[in-house]
Formats: sequence, structure tokens, C-alpha cells
Amino acid sequence: MLSRQLGRPVRDVVEIPARCVCGNPLVAATSPRLSNGTPFPTTFYLTHPVITSAVSRLEAAGLMNAMNDRLAADEPLAASYRAAHEAYLAARAEIGARSGIGDVPEIDGVSAGGMPTRVKCLHVLVGHSLAAGPGVNPLGDEAIAAISEWWTADRCYCEGAWDTAGEAPSRDLSRHGPQGLPDIVGRPAPVRKSKTDPAPADASTTDATTTEAGA
Repeated sequence: MLSRQLGRPVRDVVEIPARCVCGNPLVAATSPRLSNGTPFPTTFYLTHPVITSAVSRLEAAGLMNAMNDRLAADEPLAASYRAAHEAYLAARAEIGARSGIGDVPEIDGVSAGGMPTRVKCLHVLVGHSLAAGPGVNPLGDEAIAAISEWWTADRCYCEGAWDTAGEAPSRDLSRHGPQGLPDIVGRPAPVRKSKTDPAPADASTTDATTTEAGA
């Protein structure tokens, strides 16, 4: 299911910390060290295409810039955000322990999404909020409230959000999974298809597609 949601194979997923009301995954928790040995600080990874697309809209609208301005001017908010950073580190340590990975010293003190002082990726903050529950990450909670036009926790948005026919993806075709909103909110989600074009005549060229580690 995760591979279908993302449009590529998933790796090193330890658990599913947040689910749709129907039971489908919303967030994957990834091991702090990948199976190839790479340290991986981004523990909570959004997988549901509807949420991913909606959060991308917030980023495109400049919400991160506004949040950064508020962090610089609002000390109580900044303190709550620093506490979210510490909570993220603690959750990652617990997941590492449960997965048998243990400590990953290369990423000690490093969380994700710009924490503890900046906002660099709303997807990370939303993933953290969904996994941890409300009241842990203030800016992740705000972003979840801001996407209520397209997604809310009390309703299922899975139908039509990803391709459920055929085999699950077995190749990484791009950095991100399918984007778009399903028919239930007025915009169909595009279905990712495998490349069928012949290889270029110049055999010296290689596939430069970027892939995302972890989930």
C-alpha cells in the first residue's frame, strides 16, 4: 500500500504511526539508519497523496515564510517549536530502539523540517503532528488545520487517490509519489505509469532520476 501511495518501492519502514479512518497509512516511520548504512534523520514521512498535495499547496503559497517570521518574533511559539524538536528526537530514538537499530551518532541532535529554529519542510512537520498527535508540534498542527479544505482526520479521502490496479511499483521513477487530489474533493490524482519509451540513442547517458531514501 505504501509503495502504491508513493509510486515507488518503500524501504526501511519500521511502523505506521498514523492512519486514515479507513485504516490506510497516512505516515510511515522510517528507520534512523537505512539498510544500506545511511543515517536518515527524517523519521516521519507523509505517504498519503491527498495530504502531500495539500501541504504542497501551503508551501507554494508562502506559509513557511510567514511561519519563519513568527518564529523570529514570538518567543513562546519558538519555545514550543524547540520542544517539538526534542520530541522528534525522542520519538526517533524510541523507533530506533524498537527496530533494533539503536543509536545513530551521525544524526545526534539533528531532527528534520528545519527544527528547532526554522521551517524548511511543512511535510515533515505535518508528518510529525499526525504521528505524535495534537499539541506536540505547533506549526505542524497549524498546517493540518490549514489544509482542512482538502483533508480532515475524520473523513476518508483514499478512493481514487492512488493507483490500486496492477502490480505495486518496483522501480524508483522519481523523487516523489503521485500528487493531486482525488475525485472526492474535485481533482483526480494522476496515476504514475512506468516508462515505456526506448532508451536514448546515446548509450553514454545515464538515468539522472533522483530517488528519495528511506520511506
